[in-house]
Amino acid sequence: MKISEKIQQILDTLPDKPGCYLMKDANGRIIYVGKAINLHNRVRSYFHSTAQEDRKTRRLVYEIADIEWIVVGSELEALILEMNLIKRHKPQFNVRLKDDKRYPYIKVHWQDPFPKVTVTRQMNDDGGRYFGPYTSVWAVHQTLDLLRKIFPYLTCNREITGQDSRACLYYDIKLCTAPCIGVINRQDYRQIIDDLCKFLEGRTDPVVKRLNEAMTQAAEDLQYEKAAAIRDQLQAIDKVVERQKVISSDQTDSDVIAMARDEGEACVQIFFIRSGKLIGREYFILEGTEEENDAEILGEFVKQFYSQAAFVPQRVLLPTELEEAQIINAWLNNRKPGETVEITVPHQALNKELVEMATENAVETLNALKTRWEADKNKQTTALAEIQEALGLSEPPNRIECYDISTIQGVASVGSMVVFEQGTPNKKLYRRFNIKNVLGQDDFASMEEVLHRRFRRWKAAREEPDQVGKKPDLAFSILPDLLIVDGGKGQLSRAVKILEEYNLMDRVPVAGLAKQEEELFVPGKQESIYLERRSQGLYLVQRIRDEAHRFAITAHRKRRKNLGLSSRLDVIPGIGPTRRKALLQKFGSIDGIKNATPEAIAEIKGITLEMAQSIKVQLE
Repeated sequence: MKISEKIQQILDTLPDKPGCYLMKDANGRIIYVGKAINLHNRVRSYFHSTAQEDRKTRRLVYEIADIEWIVVGSELEALILEMNLIKRHKPQFNVRLKDDKRYPYIKVHWQDPFPKVTVTRQMNDDGGRYFGPYTSVWAVHQTLDLLRKIFPYLTCNREITGQDSRACLYYDIKLCTAPCIGVINRQDYRQIIDDLCKFLEGRTDPVVKRLNEAMTQAAEDLQYEKAAAIRDQLQAIDKVVERQKVISSDQTDSDVIAMARDEGEACVQIFFIRSGKLIGREYFILEGTEEENDAEILGEFVKQFYSQAAFVPQRVLLPTELEEAQIINAWLNNRKPGETVEITVPHQALNKELVEMATENAVETLNALKTRWEADKNKQTTALAEIQEALGLSEPPNRIECYDISTIQGVASVGSMVVFEQGTPNKKLYRRFNIKNVLGQDDFASMEEVLHRRFRRWKAAREEPDQVGKKPDLAFSILPDLLIVDGGKGQLSRAVKILEEYNLMDRVPVAGLAKQEEELFVPGKQESIYLERRSQGLYLVQRIRDEAHRFAITAHRKRRKNLGLSSRLDVIPGIGPTRRKALLQKFGSIDGIKNATPEAIAEIKGITLEMAQSIKVQLE
């Protein structure tokens, strides 16, 4: 493959130093992040003929239009930077955790005098104690519901003084110890929360020992009600602990990691062993694994998982040696100062069995997930067939686009475009449109502007000559098999107008969706079309409409939030820098403009009475 002059210049100027490199496509998107001890040698190696015998490398090199690099002081610094860049940009050619931003943690607000326990999706250096990440927020809440019965903790936002006149209902049902009314002091409450933390860490023995001593002491002091409460607490702990499988007498904390692969999917299973007991397990799905070997995938998983894990164990057991084991080991030791972390492939019978058990679970998990995915695909196929039949389409609408408008009195209006392919959302193809040319609140004109801009981009993609190495924008370059506008007959007429303008009425089926009765209107038919209640087709249409609505509202809120003093004027059609300056000079502030009459505003050069009335409306 011939290297472009620009890429050749970059390759010739690469430094002989450690660092990270970011490969970009023609649209400026980062498609791969890597690290190197020697940037000059590593980056140039991608363009050698031997490297391009690998299909993935060949595809990557074909799409590279630019390369940036960042020099660092050591290989360890390069490793840390690489992990952060992959997490931030999620490049398509890197192996990466799927949906890692969603993973929840349990947070104990230890920095507070009376710590609460909550679920969060971010781990911050704020003095709190974190546990996770977990893959299921439902399972996290189930765990907390159980723990709250054993270790009653606060959930309210009261300022705890111990002087409140009465406690809340949770105290009455024994789900809170009521520090608010002084039933428990700060020291004893924090002891309960510390026990909860030890429980989450799998260290139940010291908790059980302390509670047994407290129960005995309470009985000796004739505090029989307190002793009975502690007894109930111990019985609840026993029920949980008995489900934790004792693995060995070895008290070393270990994570056992194994993997299963099938048809491009990779599932990693982790067993968490604490103080010799198997206290839990999680599975993670990875993307971008199709043409990578097992060692590469496991290495990337270890780096990405422990970069966000709340706890690093003393030992990590793996089924195969990692290519970067030494540097990853050094990084993990940095994350656990004062202790040694060992990454190892076990040879002893017991630990080998643990890895085999984790592998077996990974296989079973992947099979179960694939069965679920297939079931979902069957539902999607049914839904598309039902929509095809209801609308009289020649083929199932494999690509459906839906549009919605979000605005408040015409301020910061935003149009949304969502794309579903094969019945599932393709969020990479979602687009939002900041409305530029509509005065006041006019959803119909706004929809017309959005569709005009969408199909203008389609037309431009067809007319522009193909550029070497430049990929077309798939959001606009492909026509939908079905176009849905939210808003019934009114918005349908605007969609028809735009499709006629671009001579697409024969190529793009269109429907308007009315919200109240969930009915569809199509061109040329007076009567609406109803999809059967509880049908897969109706569920899919509702989901598509709701997604378009959600995406529009999210974009609208973000746009309004970003509006400052001057930008509130900037988003009003027809108001540019000159008129904005004139308005603020004459009236002094936004409030001054709001209090002025339309006639006074219209005295400014270039502002008509109609525009002045629109400004008043949009600043309310």
